[in-house]
Amino acid sequence: MSTVDYATDDGIAVLWLNRPERLNAVVAELIDDLLEALDAAARSDARAVVLAGRGRAFCAGHDLKEPTPEGDSRRRLDRLQDVTRRLRGLRQPVIAAVHGYAIGAGAEFAMGCDLILAAEDAVFAFPEVSLGLSVTGAASRLLPLLVGPLKAKELLLLGERVSGTKARELGLVNATLPADDLMDTALAWAARIAAHPAAAATMAKRALDSGIDGSLDAALELEVSHALITEHSAEVAASAEAFRNRT
Repeated sequence: MSTVDYATDDGIAVLWLNRPERLNAVVAELIDDLLEALDAAARSDARAVVLAGRGRAFCAGHDLKEPTPEGDSRRRLDRLQDVTRRLRGLRQPVIAAVHGYAIGAGAEFAMGCDLILAAEDAVFAFPEVSLGLSVTGAASRLLPLLVGPLKAKELLLLGERVSGTKARELGLVNATLPADDLMDTALAWAARIAAHPAAAATMAKRALDSGIDGSLDAALELEVSHALITEHSAEVAASAEAFRNRT
C-alpha cells in the first residue's frame, strides 16, 4: 500500500491517507489501498480504528488534476462507495481525525466513520454541485442526519466551506480541538473504546447503525445513478479543465 499507511498497536489500528504532496486527494490507487487497509483492520484483533491524513490535510477530495479514468464508470463509482460500506461494516468503531481540508470525498470518508474529531484548522466542504457533479459516499443520507435537511441542502447547494469550529456547532463533528492535540485525542478515544468488551462495542455500533443505514443502500444507488449522468457533462469537463490549468 503506497498511498495508505497501516499500523496496529495495543488494540488500535491506525490508517493514514498518504498522498501528502496532493493533500491526500483521491485517485484509484488510494481507494484500492484504503480498502485493503480497511480489510486488514477487519481481519486484525484491533478493537478500534483511527482514520487520519498525512501532511497538511485529511483529504482534499478527488484529484481534479488527474484525467477522468477510462473504463467502466459504474465499477469505479461502486469501488469508491465501497469505502463507505467498509467503514460502516467494520465491527470496530472508527474515529476520523480530521485536520486541514476534508473536501468532497474527504468529507464523505469522515462521515462514514462512527465518530469525527476535527482540528480547529479543519475545513469541510461539499463542492460537487458547483463543479457540475453529484455527491457520493452516502452524503445524501448521512449529511442530513448529522446537520438536518435544511442545513444539508445549504451546504450542498451553496458549497460554502465550514471551519472545524463551525462543524462542531452544526453537529457535523463530535468535537473540535487544537491541531496539536488531534491525534492524541483520537488515540485516547480509541483506547477508551478498545478497553470496553469488544462484542458490546460492536453491538452498540450495529444497533445504532441499523436505523441509520436502513436507507443507506438506496442512497448509494441513487448517488451512482446521478454520478453516471453528471460525470461526462460539458460543465464537469469545463470545471476540470479550469482546475488543471491553475498555477
